[in-house]
Amino acid sequence: MKYVIIIPDGCADEPIEALGGRTPLQAAHLPALDRLASQGSLALANNTPAHLPAGSEVANLCLLGYDPDVYFTGRAPLEAAAQGITLGEHDWAVRCNLVTIEDQTMVDFTADHISSEEGAELLRAAQAELLAKAAAAGDVMASRFEFVPGVSYRNLLIYRGDASTPAPFSSDTRSQAPHDLTDLSVANDFPRGPGSEWLVRLMSESEELFASHPVNQKRIAEGKRPATHLWLWGLGGAPQLPSFHQRYGINGAMITAVDLLRGIAALVGWPRIEVAGATGYLDTDYEAKGRAAVEALEQYDVVCVHIEAPDEASHEGRHDEKIKALQSIDKSIVAPLCEALAKHGDYRILVTPDHPTFCSTKKHTHGMVPLLMAGTGIDADSQTSYDEITAEASGRRFDHGWDLMDAFIKL
Repeated sequence: MKYVIIIPDGCADEPIEALGGRTPLQAAHLPALDRLASQGSLALANNTPAHLPAGSEVANLCLLGYDPDVYFTGRAPLEAAAQGITLGEHDWAVRCNLVTIEDQTMVDFTADHISSEEGAELLRAAQAELLAKAAAAGDVMASRFEFVPGVSYRNLLIYRGDASTPAPFSSDTRSQAPHDLTDLSVANDFPRGPGSEWLVRLMSESEELFASHPVNQKRIAEGKRPATHLWLWGLGGAPQLPSFHQRYGINGAMITAVDLLRGIAALVGWPRIEVAGATGYLDTDYEAKGRAAVEALEQYDVVCVHIEAPDEASHEGRHDEKIKALQSIDKSIVAPLCEALAKHGDYRILVTPDHPTFCSTKKHTHGMVPLLMAGTGIDADSQTSYDEITAEASGRRFDHGWDLMDAFIKL
């Protein structure tokens, strides 16, 4: 049996007036997905429990069969795993965005998609000016923090503790995802709770440091938005996840351009297949991802393809780009994988977003997402298209999203 999981991140949405009251999934031309819908079964799943963040970190753990109340410690530890960073018992990881804030409004949570090279230069300045100087002045805890550059605006801050100097944070430390603050005031959304004074201090001091930094001066001269602040959030200690093979007895592989998914893959024991041209944005190479997934079927029992583009379009409030992304996924990923699976004998395919992301609000939200399962042993229902409305009409629900993988693999 071959299994394929396709995750069009954040593709679930609400009806949009400009689309005649349709959702982007309804408005898009998706022949491959509609064909699968007529052959398979639709349902709804809730991957974002109300008491946890409505983000990809919780939702993708759920989607892959892991109860977040048992396994979730925070977003940043998952991304640390993607970079091969091992967290010890007293260590914590903090997600570090480079953002653009103007007049206390989150103008851009990506700092205009700042390059990885520019981001690394700003983090080196933060390490030297904000942390190294404090450590040299005798601040013991400052010496235990380290900024770790990642991809573009997505970076990390690591705290290395021990029994004598554990991390100042706890599960009661609260932070806010910057992508949920787009166009909103940030005045009341700085971190709170144990250890938050450290995070707020670094975030506040970064403003003055970055204002005169050559990276930002150059970006402004080129007509780009500067990275005005560090935004620290999503912190947590080391997670402990049983491998996917331990749970289901089969091996898988992950195709993604996003560190969060790379990290989850690493923690569940899946190798990550890196695809040239995969960007995690609207300009990603859909065809290259599709080809890589088809090739991976020769080696792995489960091939998971994650595509960030629909989510990015939603964060920018661009329903037209969201539709284009969905149509590219249908043509360049779903269609070739369906053709390839038919040559492998028994197979099952699952298509589902992790969480809804509404174009109207530009942020993730709690709620059900539509899913589609087709293949060997899966009876067809009466639905003939894949979208939020037809999935709801199916009458089938997974109120706990982590139950979905059992149904998909074991059925």
